[in-house]
Amino acid sequence: MSSELHAHRTVEAVWRIESAKLIASLARMLRDVGLAEELAQDALVAALEHWPREGVPDKPGAWLMTTAKNRALDRLRRQQLIESKHEELGHDDSAQVTRPDFEEIAGDDIGDDLLRLVFVACHPVLSTDSRVALTLRLLGGLTTDEIARAFLVPEPTIAQRIVRAKRSLSEAHVPFEVPRKEELAARLTSVLDVIYLIFNEGYTATSGEHWMRPALCEEAQRLARILAGLMPQESEVFGLLALVELSASRTRARTAPNGEPILLLEQNRARWDRVLIKRGLAAFALAEQLTGTLGPYALQAAIAACHARARSAAETDWPRIVAQYDALAALTQSPVVELNRAVAVGMAFGPAAGLELADALRAEPALANYHLLPSVRGDLLFKLGRHDEAREEFERAAAMTRNERERALLLSRVAECVQAPAVPRQH
Repeated sequence: MSSELHAHRTVEAVWRIESAKLIASLARMLRDVGLAEELAQDALVAALEHWPREGVPDKPGAWLMTTAKNRALDRLRRQQLIESKHEELGHDDSAQVTRPDFEEIAGDDIGDDLLRLVFVACHPVLSTDSRVALTLRLLGGLTTDEIARAFLVPEPTIAQRIVRAKRSLSEAHVPFEVPRKEELAARLTSVLDVIYLIFNEGYTATSGEHWMRPALCEEAQRLARILAGLMPQESEVFGLLALVELSASRTRARTAPNGEPILLLEQNRARWDRVLIKRGLAAFALAEQLTGTLGPYALQAAIAACHARARSAAETDWPRIVAQYDALAALTQSPVVELNRAVAVGMAFGPAAGLELADALRAEPALANYHLLPSVRGDLLFKLGRHDEAREEFERAAAMTRNERERALLLSRVAECVQAPAVPRQH
């Protein structure tokens, strides 16, 4: 490998690791996220120019930080000079202009800066799509093209979302700060929701030809770990961290070599990542220690922990999972949670009990176009021997999904229904 190629690859790797810290520090200095990203990109360009020629510095992250901060200070000094000239031209001796303390502005406070950037990128003033795009851009270090490919949308669409997000933050005068205590819970929920959305899109892709997008799962795990380090007293932060670590532990077992999905009960648990399970269970233990009553993410982590602790599908403690879904449903009032609860009830107490709960959700407007409702009903009907009805449900689910791998899986269930022997109805 040539020294120039090595330098370019090093720049890319360091940027992915350090970009969030750069942007966070610059945003504190400049109070402008858009300008902070622009100057961080300037430092990246400088590295691409200097490192191939002069060699990679011993501390590449520090080099980028120093370069970026110097450019920010130059920008602030120019702005101060312009303001001074305006004062002189106006001859207004009464005007009191507060001069920036450049030493204080350039101070190193990375942890607090990152936490502020997390809350800014996930600010409720932005749409959900914009929060996700901006978070991946500012905190994940992903390019616009990478984000677009991850979500299977045109690159200009992502670029517009990011530009609009920065403009919205500027127009709303969103302060670069951690919310006050009375605002923290609501704002933290927004942050957790964004990381959860990123993980879910990676874990089971909404559309396209792949069942999973592991890169998005990894970004969500990284963001959750950063947040846990920044907010070590928040139970729900550790609940989310536990949930993504435990769920991600199954990644290698979730697809066959040809990319075909493998459902939870059919997975080879020897392929589950024991390191991630250990991390996830440790995070869940911290979530439990930090609160008396588990929140929604910690409850989902509790369910994931039940699966992780079971050495085989047969050993899964389904009654306990049902109890956890009961608590989660009471907390969230979510029809999706109720559907998952129906699955758990079917596993714990038989398919007829599960089907009764799933049937009650058929009139739920939020699930009208949700392909997993007919998919769940199809599975329960199949277990009851009602194969014709199951086939119709699987066909309906296959028509609804936009993920090609999931559609193929559902159509295989259709074929299974066709081939299954008829079971006489009980009278």
